[in-house]
Amino acid sequence: MDAREEVLCSASAYTKKYYLNPDYAGLPARVKDELQAACVIFTEKIGGIIALFFDAEGNLRIMTNAEEDDLMYDEIGSGLMVHQLQVEKRELFEQMEEYYRAFRSIPD
Repeated sequence: MDAREEVLCSASAYTKKYYLNPDYAGLPARVKDELQAACVIFTEKIGGIIALFFDAEGNLRIMTNAEEDDLMYDEIGSGLMVHQLQVEKRELFEQMEEYYRAFRSIPD
């Protein structure tokens, strides 16, 4: 990630932890719960780490990875589930992008 990208949330199958960027603590509980559920379910089913972040243009992106020696990580399933999240959570992700562009993005 470059300096102009900002993590929204992430989850790790390794640490069994979910992280929400404290700058987004004021989001409605429903939104925070939906983000948490999506990330945690991903790591429970696929393994590895998932992160949702805003790129330099304010687009919400999904990044996944796994430790090199993680034989349980489902790389094919990861790609399929990322696509599924993008489809199922499209409205939420679009709303998060609008929020970011309106309230969080820093002009160049």
